[in-house]
Amino acid sequence: MADSLQSSFQRIQISEEDLAGAESAEVNMPILTKSLDATARLLKLRDVSPVCVLVVGMAGSGKTTLMTTLQRSLRLPVESTDESEDDKGEESSEPIGYCLNLDPATKLVPFGASIDIRDTVDYKEVMKQHRLGPNGAIMTSLNLFATKFDQVISILDNRSYKEEKKSNEPPTSSDDAPPPTASKALDYILVDTPGQIEAFTWSASGSIITAALASSFPTVLAFVVDTPRCAASLNTFMSNMLYACSMFYRTRLPLIVVFNKCDVSSGEVCMEWMSDYEKFQEAMDDFMASDGSGYYASLTRSLSLVLDEFYQTLHRVCLSAATGDGIAEFWEVVKKAADDFEEDYVGDLKCRVEEQKARKRALAKDGLNRLKKDIESEE
Repeated sequence: MADSLQSSFQRIQISEEDLAGAESAEVNMPILTKSLDATARLLKLRDVSPVCVLVVGMAGSGKTTLMTTLQRSLRLPVESTDESEDDKGEESSEPIGYCLNLDPATKLVPFGASIDIRDTVDYKEVMKQHRLGPNGAIMTSLNLFATKFDQVISILDNRSYKEEKKSNEPPTSSDDAPPPTASKALDYILVDTPGQIEAFTWSASGSIITAALASSFPTVLAFVVDTPRCAASLNTFMSNMLYACSMFYRTRLPLIVVFNKCDVSSGEVCMEWMSDYEKFQEAMDDFMASDGSGYYASLTRSLSLVLDEFYQTLHRVCLSAATGDGIAEFWEVVKKAADDFEEDYVGDLKCRVEEQKARKRALAKDGLNRLKKDIESEE
């Protein structure tokens, strides 16, 4: 009986060693591989991988218009393949972009979406078949699209590292991440989200899509704010900041507050409120003197004190999607946010992966120790 248990113990030992190897492969996420490649080449993560920008915001804030203007400031992937080598050298400073549309209910997309959810899911048919309202149909469409989002990630990987096929060194593994010799073919991946912000940010499909993108590319959130409305009302400004705070802690991704429509109303006032607590308090005093000191006003004053430290972690920029002013500054802020992604999100991800590995090893070791004690007691 003891010999039988001893042989079983040896077999279990072998299987646990195999499990340790399979465990390391299981948690080998593409973004971690790319981070290691960038470190080995003494580069930043955004130098070896395109940066994914998720454009979110309240309805009417100008997300789609901003997407159109951002695309115009980039080169299309098709143009880069048709140009000669000399032309590429001349336009190397112009970044290349790739656009996705995740709004199933829109009728017109003014920018060129390479991947469009409307090509996969029929919003009106979903509403009709499932007897849903507008918001319910949007969420259901996103849920259906999320079930096939692994295919979208594969397409993005193929587009992002097109030059990998030209490399003389074949891929060393079946992972989507490119080998260290590959160079990126895209600089930015722009994602337009539904106008109903809660349908994306607070749904399971939105979390799945965001996590899938962040596990493959350096990803940042661009929260578009309607500047004229915020500058006219402190309550609206504070509501937008609270929403930004909730998205920041829900996704753990770097967040850029984009004050749009600055051609109508200057965003410097809102920027000053975020950077200078005293300036906001002065504006709050004027607001309370004119509109009265109600409960909502005192709540806004209290929240401003709580959010003052939160503002230090946010990136912010003023621009106009209609005129194109501030777009160059936007791309510079995106680069800074991508660096924060590498330092904070990827760093935290590495820690969580190591904790998971250590937990599994501890459980396996504890099980083997208990089995060894059982064998010794039988002897």
